[in-house]
Amino acid sequence: MTYIDEGEGEVILSVHGIFGGCDQAYETCGDFVSDYRILAPSRFGYLASGVSGDGTPAQQADAYAELLDKLNIDKVYVLATSAGGSVAFRFALDHPERTKGLILYCSAVPFPDKPEEYAEYAGPPEFLCNNFAMFLVSPLFEPIMGMEPSTIYSMLPVNERKSGVVLDSSVINPDMARNFDDYKIEDLQPPVLILHAKDDKLASYDDVVKALDRFPECRFVSFETGGHLMKGHGDEVKAAVTEFINGK
Repeated sequence: MTYIDEGEGEVILSVHGIFGGCDQAYETCGDFVSDYRILAPSRFGYLASGVSGDGTPAQQADAYAELLDKLNIDKVYVLATSAGGSVAFRFALDHPERTKGLILYCSAVPFPDKPEEYAEYAGPPEFLCNNFAMFLVSPLFEPIMGMEPSTIYSMLPVNERKSGVVLDSSVINPDMARNFDDYKIEDLQPPVLILHAKDDKLASYDDVVKALDRFPECRFVSFETGGHLMKGHGDEVKAAVTEFINGK
């Protein structure tokens, strides 16, 4: 497993989304590195991180626990973005004794009710998972995803993320629907902070609102704008995370 480990203090375990890696996981928490220790691993299939078993969210969560053991870290705050939500929820549910808190940053969340149907493959087709193809479709990032075309540069090199993208699309993204009964959010022990923008085109704001009643202890901070990356709200996000970690 490739990872970045920087800073001192309370540990934030950053769980990146699709087309991510340790670089993106670290960048997401860049504003926090002066105050906290940021542990940013590449999930299975991303940037030279291998795949254990079938690569399920539970297996990825277990791999995170092994990484914490290796680094002699007892407990962490888990911060999840986008497709990293499934893995973060599994870590909080399967390893509650190691989770001080769960922070959901424009993250996918479990459904309010068991879906009658779902997509078995939820992600980009494999033929798009290369540098050339992604450059060709990057002008569509704004109308489809609400993200600037320049976002492509944070996804490069695509070929070193392809295995992770396919795994996310086929295993990780459908898991909260496919195995709905295993995501007993009502049993979550750690406190939860949810940060989400109303105009997020990738992780539905409405789905988050509908699922809020399932959380036993949750603080919800919403933004009118900002999209999937919550652009323009860095100071507010940092303040909310700091208050959450400080227990205010």
